[in-house]
Amino acid sequence: MTASSRAVFLDHDSLDLGDLDLALLHAAFSALTLHGLTTPEQVAERLQNADVVITNKTPITAETFAACPQLKLVLVAATGTNNVDLSAAREHGVVVSNCQGYGTPSVAQHTLMLLLALATRLPDYQRDIRAGKWQQAKMFCLLDYPIVELEGKTLGLLGHGELGGAVAKLAEAFGMRVLFGQLPGRPARDNRLPLAELLPQVDALTLHCPLNEHTKNLIDTAQLDLMKPTAYLINTARGGLVNEQALADTLRRGHLGGAATDVLIQEPPTAGNPLLADDIPRLIITPHSAWGSREARQRIVGQISENAAAFFNGAPKRQVG
Repeated sequence: MTASSRAVFLDHDSLDLGDLDLALLHAAFSALTLHGLTTPEQVAERLQNADVVITNKTPITAETFAACPQLKLVLVAATGTNNVDLSAAREHGVVVSNCQGYGTPSVAQHTLMLLLALATRLPDYQRDIRAGKWQQAKMFCLLDYPIVELEGKTLGLLGHGELGGAVAKLAEAFGMRVLFGQLPGRPARDNRLPLAELLPQVDALTLHCPLNEHTKNLIDTAQLDLMKPTAYLINTARGGLVNEQALADTLRRGHLGGAATDVLIQEPPTAGNPLLADDIPRLIITPHSAWGSREARQRIVGQISENAAAFFNGAPKRQVG
């Protein structure tokens, strides 16, 4: 901490539900102001006396840097930095640091949860129980929906960083065979299969790659048609990797055993998103919550504090841009 380390957290409510220990964060600065949420119109005013801004999703634009020339450091309470104008930050000599790897256990278990829910038809059985169908059954059990074992099935992974590796480890614990796909725009590797070769082989495909010009609509109608009619698709990475209309149409015509996504192109979703229609079968949507375990959010607090301390010690950590 330095005497002039005045920090403002613009969207504290997006991280802390009242269940986190913020002692390290407060100790990192001489003064820390917490705002639950901040509109774009409020950003410059709230940062007028700040040396450091902490943001999760609140945009930090070129106009922000121009209006707040005293800013020295942007601390992003997430991995993605698309909400920060990195070019403008460089022009103004502002360091930007993000958080990395904090949600691996949380997202990995969420991915397997979605896969298991699809394989066991959990939403369908829960719906039928609420409708009283088990109570009216003639036998002791309901087996109206086919249950699939993961043992011996093949999982395809797109994105084999820390998170993809964690998902692979969990899948192998269930007895699955894991294959890795070649991402477009990256150097070819011997143990990565082209999509056209990977997709027909997998019983489930899970996505753990970034969204960029190479991966936008990575999974579209043509790719979905290559998959087995019984295969599952799971996206806990980024909205936009999967063409939402194509997925909705594919599920409606009965191709794919099911799909699950924790992410949509626009979040929160607006009315009219094709995956929010109520006539799409075998689809599970969770509200971008895979990352949000208390443990993962506490790691973010720790990394923000580390990044601040490293900057003030003259050796920025997790610097981006």
